Amino acid sequence: MITTKYFFLLVLITAGFVFILLYHWFSAKVIVGDRLTLHLRELEGDERIGRPPTGIRPTDDLTVYREYDEKFVIIYNRVPKTGSTSFVNLTYDLCKKNAFHVLHINITANMHVLSLPNQLKFVRNITAWDSMKPAFYHGHMAFLDFSKYGMPAKPMYINLIRQPLDRLVSYYYFLRYGDDYRPYLVRHRAGDTMTFDECVAKQKPDCDPTNMWLQIPFFCGHHAECWNPGSSWALEQAKRNLVAEYFLVGLTEEMDEFVELLELSLPRLYRGAVSHFQKSNKSHLRRTKSKVEPTPETVARIKESAIWQMENELYEFARDQFHFVQHKLRTPGRSVMQDFLYEKIKPNVASAAKN
Repeated sequence: MITTKYFFLLVLITAGFVFILLYHWFSAKVIVGDRLTLHLRELEGDERIGRPPTGIRPTDDLTVYREYDEKFVIIYNRVPKTGSTSFVNLTYDLCKKNAFHVLHINITANMHVLSLPNQLKFVRNITAWDSMKPAFYHGHMAFLDFSKYGMPAKPMYINLIRQPLDRLVSYYYFLRYGDDYRPYLVRHRAGDTMTFDECVAKQKPDCDPTNMWLQIPFFCGHHAECWNPGSSWALEQAKRNLVAEYFLVGLTEEMDEFVELLELSLPRLYRGAVSHFQKSNKSHLRRTKSKVEPTPETVARIKESAIWQMENELYEFARDQFHFVQHKLRTPGRSVMQDFLYEKIKPNVASAAKN
């Protein structure tokens, strides 16, 4: 017969086995439940685990598309005297209607290159300032490559380019007579009535072909060599950036077409741009008040300059690219807009979702 001492020992051992079994059963149930919850969150794209949906096709592609549009950042590093004020006025007119922000980049003393610490600050600020997105930044600043600073996203660059001699002549008379944008503002060369032809004949500094060296460095960037007039490296770098880093570069002489391409490509910001540009007087501002076209002799003399030849090479390069983009809008030989679609999609999305 089992004594009382051994009886209690048997009860304790039995209770211990029961406790161990219950513990393992409960733990297994919790782990399975947690795994199931995590899997469901993955399928639903739960932001708490920081991942998009997996295993099934997103149910609302339009929402994702719209979220991308709301993160737009465009930088227009406008070259002086290329019609930039007219284009910026159009953008300011559209920002309230299309619900986006426009910000002017004002650099100390109108410097075109940011200091090294300001480069990093500028890149970080634009990338992180989500409350300002979608955003359009504009200013007289050379191209800045965001990929050098380890940012997760890059802005979209756009610009306008102008025939280099036309830009130089326009700027020459602008310094003397101003424009119709701020007609009462006294310019630096006010009172100087010397024509551009006379300036070239007398070889004065204001009409020196070296002054045309501006569009190349604006597209080239913040490298020292970009600002070395006549640098072939700077010209090639400007070309590479124009193709690889700019979404669209238009021509001052064809601004209507530039605006049309932006409305078709970026309707989130430029919906209604064409109609407004054609009808609004505010969009056609800043014409130099007094300008005398140079004589053929003066033009021929300027074109002998290596600086003009290089700036003109960049202009023609940009012109060819812009016209190429224009021509690809429509089906060859017809006025039908180009379109594209997806087909032959394998495996079938519906059957994949069931599995």
